[in-house]
Amino acid sequence: MDHREQWLRWAIELQSLAQAGLTYGRDVYDRERYQRIREIAAQIMAHMTDIPLEKVTGLFCNEKGYQTPKIDTRAVVFEGDRILLVRENNGKWALPGGWCDVDLSVGENTVKEVKEEAGLDVVPWRVIAVQDRAKHNQPVYAYGICKVFLQCRALGGAFSPNPETTARGYFAEDALPELDTDKNSPEQIHMCFRARDAKVWQALFD
Repeated sequence: MDHREQWLRWAIELQSLAQAGLTYGRDVYDRERYQRIREIAAQIMAHMTDIPLEKVTGLFCNEKGYQTPKIDTRAVVFEGDRILLVRENNGKWALPGGWCDVDLSVGENTVKEVKEEAGLDVVPWRVIAVQDRAKHNQPVYAYGICKVFLQCRALGGAFSPNPETTARGYFAEDALPELDTDKNSPEQIHMCFRARDAKVWQALFD
């Protein structure tokens, strides 16, 4: 982390403390103070990023209850020595995946995302890693994200165009396309290959 990110960490912590205070605080005057702290955190974010305050408030201060990380699932599917990637609308490539729906488990969400983005039916069978996104991907977000990488076996299926992806493909480790590093870094893809090649793999975390 460099000095340019410290302000972001401070803003995130202020927002988290304010949200907890609004959740558990009972004194009306304390709640007013917590609300003001939340507004200041949003103002810091808007000032430093040039994003309109209304948009920051909607994204950054839109939850109730104790603040916890969001869950992002990523499917790891191999065909021989090649890994499955999907091409995003920005032209870059990523492991199939996305936010975990509130009514789905991690495994169920992974199956859904692969079907939607790659047209494949899969069966998840082991966890490769559970990672704090802020420690592995750029840019740092204003909220916490846990990325869960699940290795899956493909059962079959065919790709069809959809709102999220424009193609799928299998790629060798030494011939990867341009990756969407917001979603998966080269190091994370190499981690998946190491897991495939390991006789015994212990899931990574943090």
